[in-house]
Amino acid sequence: MSDYDYDLFVIGAGSGGTRAARVAAAHGAKVAVAEEYRVGGTCVIRGCVPKKLLVYGAHFAEDLRDARHFGWDVPDECNFSWPRLRDNVLKEVDRINQAYTTTLESNGAQIIPQRATVSGPNEVTLADGTTKTAKTILIAVGAHPAVPECPGHELGITSNEAFHLDAVPKRILIAGAGYIANEFAGIFHQFGAHVILMNRTREILRGYDLQIRDRLLQISMMKGLEFRFDATFQGIEKMDDGCLKVSMSHHEPAIVDMVMFATGRKPNTHGLGLDTAGVELDDQGAVKVDENNRSTCPSIYAVGDVTNRIQLTPIAIREGQAFADNMFGGKNTVVDYDCVPSAVFSHPPLAGVGLTEAQARQKFGSVRVYSSDFRPMKNVLAERDERALYKMVCEGETDRVVGIHMIGPDVPEIIQTAAVAVKAGLTKAQFDATVALHPTMAEELVLLK
Repeated sequence: MSDYDYDLFVIGAGSGGTRAARVAAAHGAKVAVAEEYRVGGTCVIRGCVPKKLLVYGAHFAEDLRDARHFGWDVPDECNFSWPRLRDNVLKEVDRINQAYTTTLESNGAQIIPQRATVSGPNEVTLADGTTKTAKTILIAVGAHPAVPECPGHELGITSNEAFHLDAVPKRILIAGAGYIANEFAGIFHQFGAHVILMNRTREILRGYDLQIRDRLLQISMMKGLEFRFDATFQGIEKMDDGCLKVSMSHHEPAIVDMVMFATGRKPNTHGLGLDTAGVELDDQGAVKVDENNRSTCPSIYAVGDVTNRIQLTPIAIREGQAFADNMFGGKNTVVDYDCVPSAVFSHPPLAGVGLTEAQARQKFGSVRVYSSDFRPMKNVLAERDERALYKMVCEGETDRVVGIHMIGPDVPEIIQTAAVAVKAGLTKAQFDATVALHPTMAEELVLLK
């Protein structure tokens, strides 16, 4: 008999926590998972999955207009029902939530639908006041949207609420310039809203290749999105007619119907009781962990966004898998954070893997850059003046491909395969030796000059 109630107690049933719990239980561990909201976490419930479904819905706005050039009789006025899309998306979220729940339970993990906090190195306290003990505790509570402190900030929403709106606003101001801001800017714009993107610096999508993000900025402005740079909040006030007046530095006030904050995410460690077990946090509130996901308390581990390493669902899943395999499966797996592909599902989307041109020049000094700037075939016939841009960054001496960056239709689908080549350390010559698949956009990768 164990001295503890459980071998593993997981706090948080998001992507990382559910993977760790399922795998640990499959290895024979006695596992419990505490989740105060819904099984599936941010990605499934109010993140990448429902957002991507909204992106699909938004793309039809342009597709229906383009269809006329391809011989389809599409009426000038196509009615769009936001409630229908919203409810269908939430229905799909419910389905996936149930699938996650079933998977956990079928593998023998116990789900406890309560908030749990740490009350010692091997103890957690549930919301109903009961305590449970575990040999190992895993923190997988994720992160939450950060809201800037300014007068009237309570009048705004975050991405959490965006999936439950009664209607699409006619005018929306989105604060931020990261992937969440740009994705929702594209979604709301395609659904007919006038979108203002407000950012405290002059950069969008910091971390992506400069040319690629500049191209997105150009296309977004051409579509009619409005950008307010070097702008910080001075206050938000509700006017007599129900509209919101947003005051900001360096710009005239904006009158909108909705304000959405997309200004980063913070780890969900506040009030979690980690100090009771000597778990150290960084200055952002993230749990400090070593390469094996262990915190400064030997019995407590952490995976996913709560560690603030790379805030991506596949990373959380890999960390959860590695933790469970190492702890209960006798393996010694270390997650490799090199060459992680990522995408922004903007309109059009962009994606990248490996080093940007600037990063490669800083690291190697000598680099070669190959690119293709072209109008996709579909855009040509649709008379859409929107160009794609593909870039390949190579180490100067060896011509090894160290980064690929793209913007254009379907590039997230293309970058996944391209990431294998970058991860494998292939050279430009090996790309060139591969016969093009014509006519495709992806063929540009083996024809770059």
